[in-house]
Amino acid sequence: MSISIRKLHPVFVGEVQGVDCRRPLTQQEVAAIEAGMDEYAVLIFRDQNITDEEQIAFTRHFGELENYNTAGHIRKREDQRLGPGIADFSNLDKHGNIMSGEDRVWFFKLADRLWHSDSSFRPIPAKYSLLSGRTLPSWGGNTEFADMRAAYDALDERTRGEIEELVCKHSLIYSRHAIGFSKLTEDEVAAFRPVDQPLVRTHPTTGRRSLFLSSHAGAILGWTIPEARLFLRDLTEFATQPQFVYSHVWRLHDLVMWDNRATMHRARRFDRNEVRDVRRTTLAGDGLTAQ
Repeated sequence: MSISIRKLHPVFVGEVQGVDCRRPLTQQEVAAIEAGMDEYAVLIFRDQNITDEEQIAFTRHFGELENYNTAGHIRKREDQRLGPGIADFSNLDKHGNIMSGEDRVWFFKLADRLWHSDSSFRPIPAKYSLLSGRTLPSWGGNTEFADMRAAYDALDERTRGEIEELVCKHSLIYSRHAIGFSKLTEDEVAAFRPVDQPLVRTHPTTGRRSLFLSSHAGAILGWTIPEARLFLRDLTEFATQPQFVYSHVWRLHDLVMWDNRATMHRARRFDRNEVRDVRRTTLAGDGLTAQ
């Protein structure tokens, strides 16, 4: 069966048919999926009852896994329940029990409900992310995506000119402070030191321009903090209008793949007394975005 993609939203997002993500792909299949990512930026693969090892193997068809020695989270290695190469975005602790609502790891994870781009807080931000739905709550827990290419295209000419050369500071500190989580250790503050990212990116394959927004962005070089944050908030409100947003209603064993160079996303609220087990693999980015 050949690969086909059905468009799910007027400006982006496609549902893929004809792919079993548990098995090795041919070069033609890899090329078809990459072409789909370039066009749609978000791809949905249904009915993929996949293991961690199979998800990692599927991800590696499209590049190298992201591998940083610096922290991207406050959860210590000894407290993690999953192996290397796959990130735990569940509400479960290392024993498989639902986290306490007072757990600082839970507080930290709540900021994933803000609009963001994965690893924008690192010098080389992520390329693709792939999230697998293993156990889902009975209510809520959607993942929303916003097309930053379409949002950029819709900006007025004056704003496009104003943002063309702007550089932002990104850090997990900014996104966590936004929800009132400020009790970081000295080591965590050092690990999350801000990095520079351009406010406008050019996709390396398609050449399309897009906004590079994220809740991790908390400053603009050369601007005062109050003006920068108000401006970034205005841009985010503009870029997440309904015409640019797709809300993914999860089905069991969905595998969702998105391009962090062209989109933002956020998790939505769910009943935290129910298990939501979703697991992410992440591909390393193309290189530094701000020189």
